[in-house]
Amino acid sequence: MIVRAACCAIALLCASAAAHEVRPAYLRIVATAEGQYDVLWKQPVTGGRLLPLAPAFPDRCTTTATHVDTVTADALIRRLRLDCAGGLRGETIAVDGLARTITDVMLHVQLADGTSLAGVLRPAKAAMVIESSATTETFAYLALGVEHLLFGFDHILFVLCLLFFLYRRVAALIKAVTAFTAAHSVTLGLSALELVKLPQAPVEAVIALSILFLAVERVRSPKRSITTDHTWLVAFAFGLLHGFGFAGALADIGLPQQNLLLALLLFNVGVEMGQLAVIAVALAVVWAIGRLRIDVPRKVVLAPLCGVGCLAAYWFVERTAAIVS
Repeated sequence: MIVRAACCAIALLCASAAAHEVRPAYLRIVATAEGQYDVLWKQPVTGGRLLPLAPAFPDRCTTTATHVDTVTADALIRRLRLDCAGGLRGETIAVDGLARTITDVMLHVQLADGTSLAGVLRPAKAAMVIESSATTETFAYLALGVEHLLFGFDHILFVLCLLFFLYRRVAALIKAVTAFTAAHSVTLGLSALELVKLPQAPVEAVIALSILFLAVERVRSPKRSITTDHTWLVAFAFGLLHGFGFAGALADIGLPQQNLLLALLLFNVGVEMGQLAVIAVALAVVWAIGRLRIDVPRKVVLAPLCGVGCLAAYWFVERTAAIVS
């Protein structure tokens, strides 16, 4: 009993953290001629509120808007022309207001000589010097994959719900997690390469429904069902859907065309690293609390899981309402 209570407590803590995953902003600067650049700035809209962020360029550079700003339900998209005599090499690019948020900014810079640089600006380090030793795309996309999983609370809740069915069966747990990984890797790749495309809003709504499904199945606790007998199959089916969710976040970040497959691979590896970290922590807590051998009434055990189900139901209604409104 205490094992299940521990699982529920972990899930509830994750659920209370936020209703939506934290999406990074994206700043792309591409040289069109010596000292001239096209700039794309995309920043997330959270809860209908635009974060007070703005890219900051060297004082000797001037910017001119080339398009009317586009505002969607999820992001502000701004396109600029940047004129900077002498180029950007050795100069500092920053994002004003970033230190007061929990948002990261993915930065891509392509210079006139063909040099392509990338890095991640964070609240603790909101600026980067444009030089050859700047953070490479490899580490940037790996870190973004880890962060996306750790801040993607709906994905975390789904994985933790799987643990409710399999915490006593390690082999079955490995099988289910492997199936989930394989499934979302397939759809993430297909979507990122634009071979298959689904609208993001319905995908996010059904992801919430997948969490609600697992919560209801566990609370109902049937003796036999496809979820209890073939958890790996359920994990695989919903994993295909979650892959499209990961792809939506990756689309917000953007992929470098020169190293598209490598960036995609590293983002997916980062997602898996975050997933394994969540599972490892959850199992460690379950093992530690289980050693206390305290018997807890079933109603107390299931109460937090009911909370997770209610939260998932709220997400589903909220996301569905956003589609039809």
